[in-house]
Amino acid sequence: MKSIFGIVILLLATTLVFSQNEQAPIIEKEISYKDWTYKSVGNGEEINLRDFTKGKKLVMVVYFAPWCGNWRHDAPMLERLHKKYKASGLGIIAVGEYDPVTAMRSNLETLKITFPAVYESESRGDKQKTLHYEYRKVTGDSRNWGSPYYVFLLPSMMERKGDTLTKKTFVINGEMIETEGEKFIREKLGFPAVEAKAVVAEKDKVEVCDPTNPTTVLKKPKP
Repeated sequence: MKSIFGIVILLLATTLVFSQNEQAPIIEKEISYKDWTYKSVGNGEEINLRDFTKGKKLVMVVYFAPWCGNWRHDAPMLERLHKKYKASGLGIIAVGEYDPVTAMRSNLETLKITFPAVYESESRGDKQKTLHYEYRKVTGDSRNWGSPYYVFLLPSMMERKGDTLTKKTFVINGEMIETEGEKFIREKLGFPAVEAKAVVAEKDKVEVCDPTNPTTVLKKPKP
């Protein structure tokens, strides 16, 4: 009987670990973030980041792997923020990593993402060759794959010339905490702060990308 009880406890503990996510706070870090020109996931046309920031007050660059459950958790939230604040100066652009472009396109269509998306890499074998990987090392993201990973750009504070857009900015080494993210967005867009309720998808059923890295995961907030 004791052995059965022990097995049950172990299974419950394992379930709890795998139902956790990788939420992380918005932090300011020194990061030499460079301009880039990548191809669109949708039509293959080239998009330049510096050009994308023109006319915007805040730009959110979010790196993602389409097979990652953490990204699938954040994506609907980002779409809501995009629709709510795009007319007020918020720009969101996704950078796909570590999967074929066809898989990225299918993922974005399934999630009904309307903000633009480009891609830097197309294979899991490219992980240590990407700028995404280099930036994560600089900002202290110790996760294996780093999906999603956020870099915020304030166009008014960016370098006016050269390949480097900024040498210090805000990042998220994990999933965005929705209440904190919206508060940050409103502040940078010049809106007053408001109470925002966190949204939890499907009762916390999230497939984490890095389940073997428990030091970077937190429990989802209960609704």
